[in-house]
Amino acid sequence: MPPLPSANPTARELERIAININPGGWAVQTEKPIATLLGSCVAVCLYDPKLRLAGMNHFLLPSRASSQLADEDIILNGDYAMEVLRNAMYAKGASPTRLVAKAFGGGNIVNSIQMAIGERNAEFAKSWLEREGIPLVASDFGGAWSRKVIIDPITGDVFCRRNPINQPDVQAVVRAESEYEKSLIVRRPSAAEKKIELF
Repeated sequence: MPPLPSANPTARELERIAININPGGWAVQTEKPIATLLGSCVAVCLYDPKLRLAGMNHFLLPSRASSQLADEDIILNGDYAMEVLRNAMYAKGASPTRLVAKAFGGGNIVNSIQMAIGERNAEFAKSWLEREGIPLVASDFGGAWSRKVIIDPITGDVFCRRNPINQPDVQAVVRAESEYEKSLIVRRPSAAEKKIELF
C-alpha cells in the first residue's frame, strides 16, 4: 500500500494513492483522492464542503439526445454521467444547496476530429450545471493538450496538469479517441436508414 500523503499533500502525493476512473466511470469519496486522464472528454468534480465529500465523472459524448448510438454508448454520455454522479452524491448525504462544481477537459487533441466533441462536452457540462443551479467555481476547457485531474476530498482542491500531446500516455488517449470517433462516423445511419414509413 502506498504511503499516506503529508498534512499538506502535493498533487504527486495525491496521484500515488488516487482512485483512477476511465471514460464512462465515476467515483464518490470522503478519503481517497480521485483522478482521471482527459483528452476531448470532460470530467466534472462535485464537492460538498460540509461533508468533505467529493465526486468525479468522466464522459466522452455530450448527451444521449445528440448521440446516434444512445443505447450502446449510454455510460459515455454526459447527461447519464451527470445524473449518476449527482445521485451518488445525494445518496451519501450531499445537499443540493452546498454542492459546488469544478470541470475540466474538452481538449482538441485529435486534429482530424470533425464532430467538435471537446467543445460540445464543455458546453454541455456548463449548461447542465447552470440548469441544476450548481455553481461552477473553477474550470479549464479546450486547448491542444490533455489533462490529468485529481480531486482531494479532504480539502475540495482540484489539481489540473496540462500534458503535451507527444507524451506516450497522451498518445494512447489520442489514438483511442480517434478510433472511437471514426467508429461513430462509420456507424451513423444513412439517409435511407433514417427514412420513416407511415402506415
